[in-house]
Parts: sequence; structure tokens; C-alpha cells
Amino acid sequence: MSATVRAPQVPPAAAEDLPAPRRRRRRGRQVGWAFVAPFGALFAVVFLVPIGYAAYLSLFQDRLVGGRTFAGLGNYAKLMGDELFWDGAGRVVLFTAVQVPVMLTLAMALALALDSRRLRGERTLRVSIFLPYAVPAIVATLMWGFMLGIRYGLVRDLNDWLGWSLNPFQPGTTLISIGVMVTWAFTGYNMLIFYSVLRAVPHELYEAAAIDGAGQWRVIQAIKLPAMRGALVVTVIFSIIGTFQIFNEPQILPSLVANSGITTHYTPNLYAYHLAFTGSQQGYAAALALVMAAFTIAIAYAVQIRGMKRALDQ
Repeated sequence: MSATVRAPQVPPAAAEDLPAPRRRRRRGRQVGWAFVAPFGALFAVVFLVPIGYAAYLSLFQDRLVGGRTFAGLGNYAKLMGDELFWDGAGRVVLFTAVQVPVMLTLAMALALALDSRRLRGERTLRVSIFLPYAVPAIVATLMWGFMLGIRYGLVRDLNDWLGWSLNPFQPGTTLISIGVMVTWAFTGYNMLIFYSVLRAVPHELYEAAAIDGAGQWRVIQAIKLPAMRGALVVTVIFSIIGTFQIFNEPQILPSLVANSGITTHYTPNLYAYHLAFTGSQQGYAAALALVMAAFTIAIAYAVQIRGMKRALDQ
């Protein structure tokens, strides 16, 4: 009978026995995780946990008889056939398709004008254009509601003085008025992004263009616009996410103006709010919120991939 000979077990090397480069790498990883840990914990608490809870709620339905019952994917199936949801989603898509290009074109034009150094009071203009972004959304909505409403404010005074019958908040023009409000609030923010990119363009490129005899329009086409391409992708993504989250304006305006055409399903976010806090349908509202989040992520990702592809092609 042969005896089994076991190799002596060597204890794992202590940190002091490791070579110096490995010790430094290990310490570097530990320090890195130590810096990331607070953010990771906060991110999990304020982002991952709410999403997980919303996904859990979306699997249940609240009924008058029986209370909360497990529904599986029933809320999602019901949502696919909900005409009110698709009406609000279509309205937001239309709003995004029109408002975002207008806002970003205006922001780019303002950034180019400020970067030209041909405007007097450049610093004052830059701060003035950016200032609306610092106004809270609720305050901005109240301000525009009072100003454009026909009960009181600027539009009412114009109607009285000139005999007009303008109504910016009738059902056919309410979405346009909200677009004006959003454009006013966020154009300065996007302008600052474009302006920062233009300020980072090397002056050697402008000097070379001047030597070649290029005019201002040629410099814009060949140097400035290509430099803003990456920033344009970022601002488009941010703008899409922002417009799909429209809530303050349609929530506040009905209390300020009459016959605005704003319903409880005017936007998906407003619809989810009324389902959860008025209709006591938390599960259905959670399913709606998750579907809109997935839809927004898909569109933003498609825009990012398309922008990166164009950048690589050029």
C-alpha cells in the first residue's frame, strides 16, 4: 500500500513579500475602490434601488376587490394597447422633433456670434443668455403663464390695445408655447457647451485659414462646425432626455390658463403622475415609467452611435 505524499502547503504571500511593483498596483486598486465606493453606494441608493422597486411594482395591480395582486407582465401588455399613453408619447415625440433642432440651431448661432469677438459686451451677453437656465422650472412656468395668458399679462394688454384675439394657450398652440418656454430656458445651457468647445479650438488653425485667405463663413464651415460635432451629439442626447421628461409645464399651466387642451395624459410623465397619485395605480404607473425610460435610452443610444459613426467616417 503506497502512502500518499502531500506537498507542503505554502501560505499565501503576505503583502510585504510581494515585489514592489505588485504592491504598488494593489495599493493603487485599493485606493481607487476607496474613492469610488462613496459614489457607488450613493448611486445604488438613489438610482438602482428606485429602478428595482419600480420594476417590482410594475408586476402588480391594485384592485378594489382583492387589493394588490400579482399580474406578471399584465401591466406592460395593457400599456401597449393604451390609447392615452400613445397619444401622450406621440405628442412628446413631435415636440422633440421640432423643438430640439430649433433650440440647438439657435444655441449654435449664439455660440458662433460670441466666439466671433465682434459683439460688444460679450461677457454680459454670455451671462444674460445663460441666466434663464438658472431660473427654477416652476418659476419660469409661472412667469410665462402670467405673461402669455389672456386673463392678465402681456398678451391680454396687446389684445386690448390692438384689438387682437391672440391666445397662445388654446389647444392648437399650447404645445408651441411650451416649446417657447423650454427653448428660452435651455438655449443658454447648450450655447455654453458649444462656446466652450469653440474656445478650445487651437488658434493655429485660424492663423492657417487667414494665411490661405479664408473668410469668416469659410472658417465656420471648415473649422468651427466640425469642432462642434462632438458637442452636438452630447447636446442632442441631453435635449432628448430632457424633452421626454416634460412635466412641470403641463402640470402647472392648467391652473393659470383656461381651455389649454392639457389633459391628464398630455405627456407620459403627467399620465404616470395622475395614475400613481390620483388613480391609485402605482403598478401601472411604474410600468409606464420603465417603458418610457427604455424608449428614451434607446433613442439616445441610437443618436450616440450615429454621431460616433459620422465622426469616425470623417
